Amino acid sequence: MWRRIHLILWFIGLMLACKSEIYSQDKVLKVKEIKYSGQVGLVQVSQLLEKHVALEHVDLINWDKFSYHPEVAFRIAHSNNAIWLKYYVREKNILANVEETNGPVARDSCVEFFFDPLGDGNYYNFEFNCIGTIHLAYGPGREKRQFVDPKTIRNLIKVESSLGTQTFTEKTGDFTWEMTIIIPAGVLTHDSEIKLKGLKANGNFYKCGDATSQPHYLTWNPVGTERPDYHRPEFFGRLIFQ
Repeated sequence: MWRRIHLILWFIGLMLACKSEIYSQDKVLKVKEIKYSGQVGLVQVSQLLEKHVALEHVDLINWDKFSYHPEVAFRIAHSNNAIWLKYYVREKNILANVEETNGPVARDSCVEFFFDPLGDGNYYNFEFNCIGTIHLAYGPGREKRQFVDPKTIRNLIKVESSLGTQTFTEKTGDFTWEMTIIIPAGVLTHDSEIKLKGLKANGNFYKCGDATSQPHYLTWNPVGTERPDYHRPEFFGRLIFQ
């Protein structure tokens, strides 16, 4: 009897230790506030991010089968209850087939920002192919996504890519591209009263290209799954909005 209790306690302790080890890997990113009065456009946002915010890197390969490693970095800040985000990508293959909002942009050359504002497991998946086509949904997991209305997306989110807006088949070479994004809190339709300043949230940043010649899956915070799976909020890092 006591031996069984001892084994149970040992097993519980082992599980807690494993959980602690997983969460000890979580990154913490302080999202700086940039104060700006009046209307701000994508050009100004790009310049202000360059001036005031340090680079972060999306550089983790969690799955050995997908070893291709594009160079990916980003800067993030917030201002006037909007998230400012800029990605920098260098890769060998670029692809942009999807032009419809909420289409399967992850099949193209794609960067992503998954954002759990309340830290409760319900998150928004912001996905952008390399010409700025947006996919945005909300929910607690991969199978329970609710799309944000395409008109709301197009009216509220501003995005500009250095590759333009026209679709194209895959090109192979040595390509660099940048994307600047403004995400107002108003597009968080399931959290309409949220204030970014002082918010303690969870999130992760990704780079993928499912249908490219070299499929790849890079992350900012480690993801401890057997196969590539970005829809795992238990592996999000911490985002502290200053």
